[in-house]
Amino acid sequence: MPDFSDAALDRYLAEDPGGPVVMLNLLRFRPDGGRERYDDYRRALAATGVGADAEPLFFGAGGGAALQGADWDAVALVRYPSRKVFVEMVRSPEYRAIAHLRHEALVDAVLQPTTWLL
Repeated sequence: MPDFSDAALDRYLAEDPGGPVVMLNLLRFRPDGGRERYDDYRRALAATGVGADAEPLFFGAGGGAALQGADWDAVALVRYPSRKVFVEMVRSPEYRAIAHLRHEALVDAVLQPTTWLL
């Protein structure tokens, strides 16, 4: 599973329309304890304090796709004040020290930035 590369984060910042961003997270856990390992990652992230500016809006179980597409184990929506705040978080030494927990938990993930249309 790909991690956050500096090139991808730089591109993410270059495409910034400004303002807050809600990150759609589609998560597929490893079958051998991935869900539990992801909970370890979430607790470790909260303990670092680096995600303090993030506002979790929703975290729920996924399931079979209603129409077409892939099945996901979990879906999360997290609001960040800006793309810059998100990038600062994932580039911080504190985050990088725990990022292995996320990698160990997931077999696949999509992080899709969204912005308000209304």
